[in-house]
Amino acid sequence: MSTLSPVLHRRHDETVAARLARSAGATGEGAALRTADFDDWLAGRGRAHHFQVRRIAFADLDGWSFDPGTGNLGHHSGRFFTVEGLSVETDTGPFRHWQQPIIKQPEVGILGILAKEFDGVLHFLMQAKMEPGNRNLLQLSPTVQATRSNYTKVHRGADVKYLDHFTVPGRGRVLADVLQSEHGAWFFRKANRNMIVETDEDVPVDDDFCWLTLGQIGELLRRDNVVNMDARTVLACAPVASDEPGALLPDTALLSWFTARRSAPDVRAERIPLGEVRDWVRGAWSLDHAEGRYFRVVAVSVEAGNREVRGWTQPLFEPRGTGHTAFVTRSFGGVPHLLAHAKLEGGFLDRIELAPTVQCTAANHADRTDGDRPPFLDLVLSADPARVRYDVLHSEEGGRFLNAESRYLFLDADEDEAPLDAPPGYAWVTPGQLRRLVRHSHYVNVQARTLLSLLNTGAVRL
Repeated sequence: MSTLSPVLHRRHDETVAARLARSAGATGEGAALRTADFDDWLAGRGRAHHFQVRRIAFADLDGWSFDPGTGNLGHHSGRFFTVEGLSVETDTGPFRHWQQPIIKQPEVGILGILAKEFDGVLHFLMQAKMEPGNRNLLQLSPTVQATRSNYTKVHRGADVKYLDHFTVPGRGRVLADVLQSEHGAWFFRKANRNMIVETDEDVPVDDDFCWLTLGQIGELLRRDNVVNMDARTVLACAPVASDEPGALLPDTALLSWFTARRSAPDVRAERIPLGEVRDWVRGAWSLDHAEGRYFRVVAVSVEAGNREVRGWTQPLFEPRGTGHTAFVTRSFGGVPHLLAHAKLEGGFLDRIELAPTVQCTAANHADRTDGDRPPFLDLVLSADPARVRYDVLHSEEGGRFLNAESRYLFLDADEDEAPLDAPPGYAWVTPGQLRRLVRHSHYVNVQARTLLSLLNTGAVRL
């Protein structure tokens, strides 16, 4: 029997938040690269490799096919993902029943950013990564961005660089580690492990990687289509401090409100065969909604010189138009608040997650009456530029979506536009409350996490 006394550790290390704040304040120049030189560095990485993406017919997909029985689109290995059907029925909202294609990818991927201190300031190892769905192909991604099929090498490709820092226990100090959902409108119960791990090892830096401070990443987040979605969701999980003296809703009251919203609707979301989905028409080159709304499923052929596999074909979802994703903001008692929406999406594991005030593609609602249009959409579309704190175009997940872009906004409002008494399904929350919730799975959706990452990096200050 051991006679050693157990060693107790502090439950929280407050120094991490202070170190993150110091890194967020370090703008302009890091230990390895000035922000002013970033564009040249990224362009150089683009010139160093051959990238090409072209649309192809479904019949030209290599290793992919539509199942003759179900109509589902899948890979012959049984891995990666499948495109299936989803049927959703609910007793709330203007749309009570719909069917659609959905991506089913049950494996959990790793989105990991490696951190290291240089000259007393935390830096983050970011990757110039090509994704076939990005309009500009090359964007800044996490150190590791890999599905389980990738890092177990189902595709027989090269090893995923730096993976051991996130899969070998005790390899580094974990600053964040949480399962988070992906787009609930396009994925069926998909989750990724979002991680930030600090190392004190000497890390050889591959040519496609660079060390940046949190503040430098914040500067880059003020530019269109530079920092990819996977990097943004990980940065949202960083344990940043929030010095807020109070909130309209105490934390327990907020959790109670959210739990009630999640419990209230009668929702049935079931996978169905893709061939049975109503109002969708499959052609030789695409699978489209009969009214030309929402999105379509297409196929592409990809060549990428710096990926684990140099060439492949795959399906992608292509939205019909640019999205609008916005937090409406107000200050109460000197404390900034965000108007969050408890949003139902058919692919969510827990049916509802906290979303931005507005999250939609406006073109899908252009001919709909006021009662069927998303609340606050017209406020966002007609916003006075003087009241817009942030308006930047960001790509969604480029590994599964083609040319999927959204305008992300923070918009100041007044009592007439966004009243203190929020409408049903909406609640005023502070940034600190979102940061507390994002430490847990399936509370804050991926679009809200993008907007939270802007606050965490200093790209936006409320």
